[in-house]
Amino acid sequence: MPDVVEFRREGAIAVITVNHPPVNALNNAMRKGLVDALSRAQDDADVKGVVIAAAGRTFIAGADITEFNLPPVSPTTIDVIEALDAMPKPVVAALHGTPLGGGLEVALGCHFRVAAPGTKLGLPEIKLGLMPGAGGTQRLPRLIGMDKAMAMILSGDPISADDAKTYGLVDEIISGDLVSSAVAFANRVVAEKRLLARSRDRDEKLADLRANPAKFDELAAPYAKRARGLHAPAKALEALRWTLDVPVAEALIRERDTFIELKNGAQSKAQRHIFFAEREAAKVADLPKDVKPIEVKRAAVIGAGTMGGGIAMCFANAGVPVTVVETSADALKRGLDLVAKNYQASAKRGGMSAEDVEIRTGLIHGTTDIGEIADADMVIEAVFEDIGVKREVLGKLDANGKSGAVLATNTSYLDVNEIAHFTERPQSVLGMHFFSPANVMRLLEIVRGADTDPQTLATAISVARKIGKVPVVVGVCHGFVGNRILRVRSTEAERLLLEGALPQDVDGALTSFGFPLGPFGVSDLAGLDISWRMRKAQGARAEIADQLCEMGRFGQKTSKGFYLYEAGSRTPKPDPEVEALIVATSQRLGIARRPMSREEITERLLFPMINEGARILEEGIAQRPGDIDVIWVYGYGFPAWRGGLMYYADQVGLPYIRDRLTEFAKQTGDKKHEPATLLKRLADEGRGFGSLGKDS
Repeated sequence: MPDVVEFRREGAIAVITVNHPPVNALNNAMRKGLVDALSRAQDDADVKGVVIAAAGRTFIAGADITEFNLPPVSPTTIDVIEALDAMPKPVVAALHGTPLGGGLEVALGCHFRVAAPGTKLGLPEIKLGLMPGAGGTQRLPRLIGMDKAMAMILSGDPISADDAKTYGLVDEIISGDLVSSAVAFANRVVAEKRLLARSRDRDEKLADLRANPAKFDELAAPYAKRARGLHAPAKALEALRWTLDVPVAEALIRERDTFIELKNGAQSKAQRHIFFAEREAAKVADLPKDVKPIEVKRAAVIGAGTMGGGIAMCFANAGVPVTVVETSADALKRGLDLVAKNYQASAKRGGMSAEDVEIRTGLIHGTTDIGEIADADMVIEAVFEDIGVKREVLGKLDANGKSGAVLATNTSYLDVNEIAHFTERPQSVLGMHFFSPANVMRLLEIVRGADTDPQTLATAISVARKIGKVPVVVGVCHGFVGNRILRVRSTEAERLLLEGALPQDVDGALTSFGFPLGPFGVSDLAGLDISWRMRKAQGARAEIADQLCEMGRFGQKTSKGFYLYEAGSRTPKPDPEVEALIVATSQRLGIARRPMSREEITERLLFPMINEGARILEEGIAQRPGDIDVIWVYGYGFPAWRGGLMYYADQVGLPYIRDRLTEFAKQTGDKKHEPATLLKRLADEGRGFGSLGKDS
């Protein structure tokens, strides 16, 4: 087995290569190897310069997150960077793949950085409720300026090698062999006797801010506004400010202390839970390890509506040609025009170049001839959510799709097992529930039918990853996991209105909890008529929402729903007419209204949802509690810093939730509020959902 860190000489240049596949995570063995190799290079009089490179697909892609919950072990990442700072010989980082987090911080500690084309560089710690903790907040602004450093650190998004070169983060982009070219670069540095300035000592790009400190507040304001309720962004901004008024040695100590504080905090623990839950979500215990997914070289989408167009964009964005089929030329044109408009909007915002727009739109082919799906390896129907319409379309897919193609239905609640039997090949059918807008939302519920074969399932998971989605495999039931739980919340929200709350009270409770919108704001945004049609088809009724629909109040699109909307505005305003309707409905139904606290509203909404999640686990619809967490974080706006629905339940404590649900059941007379068998058992045993699948 090769060493985690290898040392060799190429003339006067020492080449230090990390080799810890698959992503060269910066663990203790690698850190020790780097410190030892740097010491060896420093002590060798024949070594005039150093190149740090990586074997495999990427340079160091960050710290080994599995060590996060362990006590720090020397040498730390800071020790590695201090060894770099102490080097009297030039050190060049040869970057490729995804140098992220601690990996990029190591590169920042080098004197020079060269990169292969296609390299992505970033500090993504903020997405785990953290901030850079090994000098990133102090070195990056000094290299690229505060505005660009703030954008990288506060978004957590990587930048391209080209941008890194433009900003000054990378000294040279190398098209040929990376390591040999990095060695040649190091030899030039030695021959030219270039100044070995440490990035921590460079201040020229902060001079303007030091002269005008108020400019920092202007740069920080948008990030502070977006970071409501989050600890890490506020701490990161504070650390970035230290570059202006705190000696760098002290700022580096403060940065590390703040990183540890955040790491031990509840928010980062919750976000790290989601990180691991996302990794687990697509794993299927009984999926044979040797099953190979079909290579999807071409896809087809039936339906050019908002959802169909968005799905087509997902494939085009991933470089997969896609055929979009509509029943009429007019409908097809409307759909493709909307796709073009979405791409043009992205280009206008700077999200992609005009060339990117041309390439992606060129991958989308529209037609009214369903026979043109014959060469597609995967066909996704995205037609109206009606079982009769689905039956007709699936029959056509059977007749026109090629043998072995995956046939997917984009349904949000219909029976995938029934839909599968509209074809002669139910083994090739599954659900792929995209979330709107499909080209933006990352969640993809993959619904495994009773007859879905392993290869079909493996293909859907593979495709989901290829098109940039977070796949979660779920079973068949009405609404699957996400919408089944959402329906519980909708029922509870209506019940709260009848018992004494107003729409702004209910929505305010959930936005204070951390959701971007409350249930009534979401309804107004989506359109009240969508759920109304669904309820009518099922013979169900929602007293307040149905009356609003009967009045023609469908939400933002009619400027009236649960709230009022002024022309051109999406800001909801309480409507006295709606409040009077709610009070009158309570009186008509004989329900005595009473004041409700924000805490009670939050519990009345969330605890029945947790209870439904427990039933979903009992039935095997979700494989694990973390799957439900991932679905609700990525699909429904549950705050990631609370870790998801079931993780949150464990933090509250299942005994308390069990007891409150029992009280709700007595209060409402609704037996669905009775604690689920699984929830009650875990509470009685003093366990949480997180204990499932582990030794109790």
